[in-house]
Amino acid sequence: QVQLVESGGGLVQAGGSLKLSCVASGSAFIPGSMAWYRQTPWKQRELVATITKLRVTNYADSVKGRFTISSNNAKHTVYLEMNSLKPEDTAVYYCKALILGMEYWGAGTRVTVSS
Repeated sequence: QVQLVESGGGLVQAGGSLKLSCVASGSAFIPGSMAWYRQTPWKQRELVATITKLRVTNYADSVKGRFTISSNNAKHTVYLEMNSLKPEDTAVYYCKALILGMEYWGAGTRVTVSS
């Protein structure tokens, strides 16, 4: 069974940095794509960044220039490096993997940015 486990969340001051990691286990196949989403109690879950197996990336406008998504296909791991964090980046961040047409989600890691 495929499982995704995120890590790296925490509390940081505005302007600071965090790096999130997500490991996909339980599949011999490299995910076709992986992505980071985030959600707050007052907003729907929104896409933050995606990366394909060929490392083509895409970002939400709100994080362009501040966040960087990367991956290690051999380790079935995706990362999200977050710089110049703002209070509005506060959310639970979720990892998603697409493997053989199936979507898998992690349980999320909380990021809190204090002003």
